Amino acid sequence: MKFFVYVFIFIILLVTTVAFLLPTKEKRQFSDDGLRTAALSRNMSSTPATYEELLNLVDTPQNRMSKEKIDLGRDLYHEKMLSKDNDISCATCHVLSKDLKDKNIYLKALTSKTNDKTDCVVCHLSDQSATDRFETSVGHGGAKNPFHLNTLTTLNAALAKYQTWDGSVKTVEEQVGLSIQNPTQMNLSKEEVVKRLLLDATYVKKFELSFDKVSFENVQKAIGAYLKTLITRSDYDRFLDGDNNAINTKAKKGLSHFLNFGCKGCHTGVTVGGQSIQKFPLRDYNSIVDVTNSFNEEDKGREVSDFDFNAKMYHPFPFENKGGFMGKDGERLFRVPMLRNVTKTSPYFHNGAVAKLREAVFLMGKHQLGMHLTYQQTDEIVEFLKSLEGDVVDYKVVNKGAL
Repeated sequence: MKFFVYVFIFIILLVTTVAFLLPTKEKRQFSDDGLRTAALSRNMSSTPATYEELLNLVDTPQNRMSKEKIDLGRDLYHEKMLSKDNDISCATCHVLSKDLKDKNIYLKALTSKTNDKTDCVVCHLSDQSATDRFETSVGHGGAKNPFHLNTLTTLNAALAKYQTWDGSVKTVEEQVGLSIQNPTQMNLSKEEVVKRLLLDATYVKKFELSFDKVSFENVQKAIGAYLKTLITRSDYDRFLDGDNNAINTKAKKGLSHFLNFGCKGCHTGVTVGGQSIQKFPLRDYNSIVDVTNSFNEEDKGREVSDFDFNAKMYHPFPFENKGGFMGKDGERLFRVPMLRNVTKTSPYFHNGAVAKLREAVFLMGKHQLGMHLTYQQTDEIVEFLKSLEGDVVDYKVVNKGAL
């Protein structure tokens, strides 16, 4: 009997020793300069600080930038005549105004008996998020997206390679045209758009200044030009540009985790995402998981209730897949979300199923990286994500030549 006890103790000691000796990603530490170099070497560059720098990224022969075109696009972005009932605009669902003078569509949703209680719009009506903060987008006549898809932000969207959850749309100009015509969004035909604008002498003149005529294609180009100026800069950008004091120590640890754990493999580029289509989830867990047992000893005593992780987690998604959307070609392939201003764009994932950022980070660690992030690791990554929160740059727009 004693022999088996000794063998058992020996095995425990052996496993513990091996686990201790194995290299871990946590042991890799970066200096400030090393952290900056590591991020920049992975194409995680800062956003343009000047209009000239912006032009290098977004100006194209197909849609040359100009002050007149941008001004026209701004007007059209907020123009309700581009919707069938003249009651909603692009800005209704992609909120930029901090005072939200027109809250009708939101108030209807908030008072609806079917409104989901997790809609963050309840508390964030004034956030400059360029989203609507609903679980699913709401458009013409209060129609909800048939696949229960979450509204993507227009901030920094022009710097992304993909504009939709399934990656089927590549440019902001194309997305503008689809949104105006979509029955569950603005629900207006190309012909009616042109007809309405031609009846407005002010718009006719503005189109003449920017283009040769009023056309649906030119509507797309004008709004697209404006969207290309909706770029944010944050403390993270200032850190990348050389200011070591721009982000705090906790955020730097979070960025270190972000690089070490592999998050940067998908969330890359100037937008920290939006540059590729990836499978989600990579790892399927068919059984119900008690995630409260997955944290280290150092985490005991912390409030696990902050994570709301006692819900059942079913295959293939770690949450209820409202709308039944399965991504590109039904293969669970999704556009990687941009993480800039992610603190303002909740709820998260394609159907807005997760309300809290910390929970979203934990689920990504588990289902994409195969890791059980500790409370401390999660907090540090969230602190880094907070450093990505920025304001729209007030570019000093000047004309650079022919349209």
